[in-house]
Amino acid sequence: MAGFEKVFERLKTAYTPFQTRAHLIADTSTQYLLGTHEVRAKDGYRTAFGGVEIKMRYVSAHLMPVYVHKDLLNDLSPDFLRRMHGKSCFNFVVEDDALFAELAALVRRGFDRFKADGRF
Repeated sequence: MAGFEKVFERLKTAYTPFQTRAHLIADTSTQYLLGTHEVRAKDGYRTAFGGVEIKMRYVSAHLMPVYVHKDLLNDLSPDFLRRMHGKSCFNFVVEDDALFAELAALVRRGFDRFKADGRF
């Protein structure tokens, strides 16, 4: 976990521009999560948007719009896609300006798509 704090803080900056338009679920030193304004009827939980979380071996950046709109992944670099784990999670262990810029652009596009869907 050593050294992941800087990676976490850098990744978090991709999501913070949307905090005022989203529902803040968690904001701690190891977890930052945003939800949409859409509340699921069955369980009352908000639909997730995304966020960042420090894990034992990496820092995960989650982004649910890529799960719903798979075409958001079409223009991502092979290096970025290699960090994909599952359907909507990207793992990082070191700071990388190019990849972090790519994530920020992806988060922006994801927010725009969820907004168009009426989730924001």
